[in-house]
Amino acid sequence: MIKTVVKLAFVALLANATWHVFVVYLAHYKFKDSVTSTAQFGVEKTDSQLRDRILELAGDFEVPLTDENLSIRRDAHETIVETSYKRPVELVPGYTYQWPFTMRVDVFTTAPVRLQDSGPK
Repeated sequence: MIKTVVKLAFVALLANATWHVFVVYLAHYKFKDSVTSTAQFGVEKTDSQLRDRILELAGDFEVPLTDENLSIRRDAHETIVETSYKRPVELVPGYTYQWPFTMRVDVFTTAPVRLQDSGPK
């Protein structure tokens, strides 16, 4: 009987830790996908606007990102966003681990073609 209770407690702790890790990784991947989309389609935005939007996305996904650990570089047809942060994960009740995350988004960008006069002549 005691063995069964210990096994069930172990399985419950393992399920709890798995759930908490899953939740933070899901938020990380959703955040990364949003940053990729923002970088890809933010070619007309200034660096400051792009930085502000990424920090806003971090708040939306509860990612502890600050301006100091966010790097944005742009070339003629490329945008690179790099960051790293630690997020607390409660692996077992009463024990929180600072889980490290790093992210690098490298996207090819092109400016949209603008038609000056699309009407018939």
